[in-house]
Amino acid sequence: MAAGIAGSMMAEGTRQLARGNLPKVSDLLLTPANARRVADELAKLRGAAMKVGQLVSMESGDLLPPALADILGRLRSDARAMPKKQVMDMLVASWGSGWEKQFKHFTFTPLAAASIGQVHHAQTVDGRDLAIKIQYPGVRESIDSDVNNVAGLLRLSGLLPKAMDIGPLLRDAKRQLHDEANYVREGNYLQRYGALLADAPQYLLPHRHADLTTHSVLAMDYVRGVPIETLAESAQAERDRVMALLFSLLLREVFEFRLVQTDPNFANYRYDTHSHRLVLLDFGATRPCRARMSLDFRRLIKGAMAADRVAMSEALTGIGYLGASTQDKHQQAVLDIAEQALEPFRQENGYDFGSSDLPARVRARGMALGMDREFFQLPPADAMLLQRKFGGLYLLAIRLKARVNLHALAKAAFASGNGR
Repeated sequence: MAAGIAGSMMAEGTRQLARGNLPKVSDLLLTPANARRVADELAKLRGAAMKVGQLVSMESGDLLPPALADILGRLRSDARAMPKKQVMDMLVASWGSGWEKQFKHFTFTPLAAASIGQVHHAQTVDGRDLAIKIQYPGVRESIDSDVNNVAGLLRLSGLLPKAMDIGPLLRDAKRQLHDEANYVREGNYLQRYGALLADAPQYLLPHRHADLTTHSVLAMDYVRGVPIETLAESAQAERDRVMALLFSLLLREVFEFRLVQTDPNFANYRYDTHSHRLVLLDFGATRPCRARMSLDFRRLIKGAMAADRVAMSEALTGIGYLGASTQDKHQQAVLDIAEQALEPFRQENGYDFGSSDLPARVRARGMALGMDREFFQLPPADAMLLQRKFGGLYLLAIRLKARVNLHALAKAAFASGNGR
């Protein structure tokens, strides 16, 4: 891949010089063709490579060159499918020979292929309509080394800004992949969420089928729905309602369930246009939220809503964003970022995400602080995961141009006793 990029640079440089232009090296490097090369290689590697691509595209946003950001964005829901023989081998390893006798129909062309597995549609002889998620072979064994190698590949390509520290993303990628590679664990969380949301019929979750679920295969109800992004063409009221459902769920996760599905990948949400229910998928990245973390995030949001920077500072210290040795200028900078990030919660009449550039503004301040070599305070991984989940929903709300009253949603959550 690196050789291909170098060759592309030389060819483009020659063309530019022939036209009398003196191109910059960065202009030659950051071409759509080169970005496509990186994305295509990541798609071939699947597994850890796909997860790094997803995290980089989700987290980096405006920091990345547009060509790379757009193409890496494909990796959120696009991957190279396993050949039929690999699928057969994985099913024999999980279910034993003769597994096909249990099925009336099994579609070997996948419905979707993602970072560590792909999903197939199947119908059993006893009448169950199923989605079967099958893990790519060797994913679990190669997670750590693959993530490290892909990080080196991205750096070698030169397509990531030198100032961008992807270390935390890589640690998250490894942790998430190890969790997501255990389909028994994911199936258990799927069932647990189904029970927790039994009082909320506006959400639709597939049911796990334990008799066909193993560490490498997850069997669930087949649930129909359209990608959540397609709601961008829906009526304003419907977009607002869906995003209110997502934010309400996140507040319940943090303050009531103390259990959070931490991956904000858009592909994890679909919409049933017939029942008007929000479909929730993929619980591999689910993590418990410690009671203290839940309480501190509650104090942080309440402090932001009341414009109480003292309360916010105490909450940020409790979470781990600030420490005893944090310089005052850095404390104020972190407070400024938190205050800005929680801007939607302060708007009593609701927040118009469609006209907001909030993620870019928060990211710019965060990068400025991150470039300060005197600032070394890193929050715990769980806080970063919660931060990313909120940020991911902000990005989706912006994509859908939704208007959501987060102030009212938070007040309702706190009034109900959640987070005490």
